[in-house]
Amino acid sequence: MMLKYYYDLVSQPSRAIFLFLNKTKIPFKKCRVDLGKAAHKEEEYKAIHPFQQVPAIDDGGFKMIESVAILRYLCRAYPDHVADHWYPADVKQQARVDEYLEWQHAHIRFHGSMYFQHKWLLPKLSGEPPKQSSVDRFQAGLETALDHIETIWLKDRSFLAGDQITIADLLGVCEVLQPTMAGYDVFKDRAVLSKWFENVKGQVGPELDQANFVLNKIAANSAIQQAKL
Repeated sequence: MMLKYYYDLVSQPSRAIFLFLNKTKIPFKKCRVDLGKAAHKEEEYKAIHPFQQVPAIDDGGFKMIESVAILRYLCRAYPDHVADHWYPADVKQQARVDEYLEWQHAHIRFHGSMYFQHKWLLPKLSGEPPKQSSVDRFQAGLETALDHIETIWLKDRSFLAGDQITIADLLGVCEVLQPTMAGYDVFKDRAVLSKWFENVKGQVGPELDQANFVLNKIAANSAIQQAKL
């Protein structure tokens, strides 16, 4: 039975797994959960994801949530599709990937997500202007996280966990790009981050644009609005 993937591409972890599945050519059925229409809140979706979020998978009846856990599972469950570099078997190399994955939740993911929500999503839903104090607070946290990516995670490395691309980079690039939907230029004056992004694009290819189709459209509209201010 083909793997079923439940996702919405406005969600950064959804994009990361979508990108991984397409890049590794693991066969899967697309099951979009339209967050904008609150499809994740429908009662029947609880059978897929008890917390009614995205992403989620159903692999022949084996259901799983949480993006990091899903990516690790896919690496182990589909060895014929997944090259070792994505999640290395070597214990020390794998530990470097896990090290970043544990860090990112409370840093780039949290601050990038909250900046996006307070600057763009909540005002769009409420019709009210953004609360500037909240935007400023989460922007400061976002910029600190980006500083740490440049000075710590990418120090003397081409990728977040070493010299080869891993699942850490897929999650990383999707989180880093999330604030662009709110008009924030994450690459401005960040040569190290920009170089890493080019490295990721070079390894992933057109699948990156496929995963970021929704993000790029919203980011372009936000850039137009910013230019009018």
